[in-house]
Amino acid sequence: MRRISVFGATGSIGQSTLDLIGRAPEEYHLVALTGGRNIALLAEQARQHRPEIAVTADPDRLTDLRDALAGSGIKAAAGEGALVEAATRPADWVMSAIVGAAGLAPGLRALEQGATLALANKESMVAAGRLMLQTAEMHGGRILPVDSEHSAVFQALIGENIASVERVIITASGGAFRDWPLEQLADATPEQAATHPNWDMGQRITIDSASMFNKALELIETREFFGISPEKIETVVHPESLIHALVGFSDGALMAHVGPPDMRHAIGFALHWPERRALPVERLDLTAIGALSFRAACDQRYPALRLAREVMQEGGLSGAVFNAAKEQALDGFLARQIGFMDMAGVVEDVLTEISARPGHIHAEFTLDNVNRLDHLARDTARGAIKRLKARKH
Repeated sequence: MRRISVFGATGSIGQSTLDLIGRAPEEYHLVALTGGRNIALLAEQARQHRPEIAVTADPDRLTDLRDALAGSGIKAAAGEGALVEAATRPADWVMSAIVGAAGLAPGLRALEQGATLALANKESMVAAGRLMLQTAEMHGGRILPVDSEHSAVFQALIGENIASVERVIITASGGAFRDWPLEQLADATPEQAATHPNWDMGQRITIDSASMFNKALELIETREFFGISPEKIETVVHPESLIHALVGFSDGALMAHVGPPDMRHAIGFALHWPERRALPVERLDLTAIGALSFRAACDQRYPALRLAREVMQEGGLSGAVFNAAKEQALDGFLARQIGFMDMAGVVEDVLTEISARPGHIHAEFTLDNVNRLDHLARDTARGAIKRLKARKH
């Protein structure tokens, strides 16, 4: 029986993971489930799947979680320290689906236990990819990608020599504003940005899809995860969202991963790897689809992509700065302090300001320095947002 932990259980990735695990409960022992503020859902999941411990990231909700689990025999805990402690509990396979930089420390702790880390938290690789890979190698852990794009690349590379890879193409839906006139984007609201044309996701990731910051993170993650040179990494807008990524080889061949936009495929591949097992996902009818379309990802519409390429070229701890500034800029947009197109400007200002300070971007690659740059970038972004808001008023 495999020991499983799911970090970010109440989000869409976590729920899909538990859906697959729940279809074969005799194969798994749940060690830990963690969530955010949705205590009702976390408690419901815990009562159904019977983990040893359930953890909410919100320390103020511990009493609520304890009350919801009363009589179940399941331990309740709360806060950042409890998340890290849960990650140190021995597990064979850990789903890392906490959103944002908060997923980094638990992921590292799981790898230190020698676990297989199914990584849906792209921010971990963007901010500290080198550290993640070094930790896995040092402790006998393994990282398997769960972002659909990186799972697609991973699968396309099975049995291939990485030296023969000529290009990697990461596809993007284009988000809510892919067909909007450019001049209207400055006035886009958070509500409009949070409506995805292809599927339902959380608010933050849907807005990141509209701005293409999620794709910018994925370009950096591709560089970190597979060691692909930045100039070989491309992105195209693919509105149907059926081709998740393509790998081009030195003989001119392109190998594409085609499948429905259902995260249970990538999750299931990581859960059962190195085997392939039947999954409850739609089987595509190509005759019904009829055609697939592609268009260029314009830097003017999606300036986040240009910033990602600059981060890849800069290297060092610039990914940590990029990710933190992006998260803070998104907070500013959600609070209506800045406009939709201002987010990229804030991130660029932060990257420029911190890069100009000696001893930051190219400091030693340690968790302490990643966290230090994360805090510095957030403070710098808050200052940039305040200045921008003052200019507009």
